[in-house]
Amino acid sequence: MSFAVPLTRREAIVHHLRHEIVTGALPPGTVIKDAEVAARLGVSITPVREAIAQLAAEGLIDIAPNRTRRVTHVTQKNALELIDVMGVLATAGVEWGVDNLTESHLARMRERLDEFVAGLERGDVTAAAAAGADFSTIMIMAGGNRELQTHVDLVVARTRRLLALNAESDLWQVWINGYRDVLDLLERGDRPAAVERYRAIYQEYRPRVQALLADPPADPRVGR
Repeated sequence: MSFAVPLTRREAIVHHLRHEIVTGALPPGTVIKDAEVAARLGVSITPVREAIAQLAAEGLIDIAPNRTRRVTHVTQKNALELIDVMGVLATAGVEWGVDNLTESHLARMRERLDEFVAGLERGDVTAAAAAGADFSTIMIMAGGNRELQTHVDLVVARTRRLLALNAESDLWQVWINGYRDVLDLLERGDRPAAVERYRAIYQEYRPRVQALLADPPADPRVGR
């Protein structure tokens, strides 16, 4: 029997704010004020400050020299840099973990892929993105390198936000097609080809993001 470890107050606030940022409930440019967040969530200011510091470390909140905190803007430059970093880290993790995958791992990956597609079909971007991230995590964790997974986790939320902010684009199809191909290759036992197909997801995804963000539409909510 296993028991879930309850979140600390700081962790709960991080989880809540991260969800709001990733889904766009707190759009880019939104000013984050300790007292307002504390009052809204019914908590003290100290864990709010700690949570904001963690989200700043993750790149989801910018802290200006005057200490003003705002939800980070997604620019073409930082989006492409993020994709490059994510591609290197995640592909390395998959390459290290792929030889340790079992039938149980593949079954879980199939479940996550189905959840990914189902989430998109019902318009639940948050659930879809979480399932998609888990698909990769299963392969990475099979390698047993928890340090690498920690670094992947630091950038995965920002990748999910990029997808959420472009929920109506065809960016999602890149991942659906890629994950389906990767799983098919793994189930056929061609693990080197599966790694290369996984790497190709990022190579295909990057130019599409570059084109999409070349002239992004203005967000009327920013600056309110």
